[in-house]
Amino acid sequence: MKLQGKVHKYGANIDTDAIIPTRYLNISEPAELAKHCMEGIDPDFVGRMEKGDFIVAGTNFGYGSSREHAPIAIKEAGISCVIASSFARIFFRNAINIGLPLLECAPAEEESEAGDILEVELKSGKIRNITRDKLFQAEPYPDFMMELISAGGLIEHTKKKIEARRRQGEI
Repeated sequence: MKLQGKVHKYGANIDTDAIIPTRYLNISEPAELAKHCMEGIDPDFVGRMEKGDFIVAGTNFGYGSSREHAPIAIKEAGISCVIASSFARIFFRNAINIGLPLLECAPAEEESEAGDILEVELKSGKIRNITRDKLFQAEPYPDFMMELISAGGLIEHTKKKIEARRRQGEI
């Protein structure tokens, strides 16, 4: 799975309230959440980004709330992958569970700027900054996590597994 898009750069300690402000947490429709993605720190983000772009950030991205609203808003807005120096663990789990790819790679964060064009190979963990002609290596996902992401998250992955077992007459 190869992804390509533009960098939207943020610093360290971006909390879930910055990603999706608390006043929108009563919304459950992903498309509505997406309209307010990153509004807490970048009100023009949704109007400026294009489907397939990347969020690149510093350490501790996504700390705070354990709700899935933040990764849902990012994914539904059209961000193809979030690259950060590190992620809050609950955000990381929630993102993988909904099929939003994340890569931890401090050098990619440190050496990329807003507007740079990246190419990312999720399976290998390779991050190429086309603008700056630099290559970075993130830890690649194990096969089972790639299956979850490729399926669109844990629920979709489970549905596909159940359907396959049904077709084989196992259930």
